[in-house]
Amino acid sequence: MKNKQNEIDIVNILSHSRHDWMNKLQLIKGNLSLQRYDRVQEIVEEIVIEAQQESKLCNLNIPLFASYLMTFNWSNRRFLLEYEVLGDTRNIAQYDEPITQWSKKFLDILDNVADQTGENRVCITIHTGHTSEETVRFFFDFEGIINDIEQIANWRQEIDHSPICIEEFDIQAYQVTAAISVDETRIYDEEESEGL
Repeated sequence: MKNKQNEIDIVNILSHSRHDWMNKLQLIKGNLSLQRYDRVQEIVEEIVIEAQQESKLCNLNIPLFASYLMTFNWSNRRFLLEYEVLGDTRNIAQYDEPITQWSKKFLDILDNVADQTGENRVCITIHTGHTSEETVRFFFDFEGIINDIEQIANWRQEIDHSPICIEEFDIQAYQVTAAISVDETRIYDEEESEGL
């Protein structure tokens, strides 16, 4: 039964991916027919940059987080998600579960409070640094219309964010920003306590 579910998941992923590519090809084809060659060049460059970012994300060895980000826009959400990876490619597998769990909770809150009529966007920047000693940081930047700032503030205060270290968190009427890192010592402490 599990194998059948895996096959269904693969078919769904390929179907969504094919749909995305067909949209991009239609956009190129439409601009070609209008002889808007400069726009075609821009679209191709955007596709190349997107593919490069996907590759960098996948090479960080965080499959839960990578699949979450790469498939996020396939669901009906109140904002569009973009992401970029800055810095060197590193293996940050130990961050995968905590950053995925925290991100899902945070983005769900944003989805609840974002105005559905606005042009809302979230950009997630993963800064890996240039050496293995540098702390990996995740930056979340929401721009759009927020209907309930208080709900975000309450979530920020009431939730145990362990092992996430919230370095910055700012809420405005049209922007929410957060800078976080993962406290690796707390990851290992939690894994050890779960093993007992």
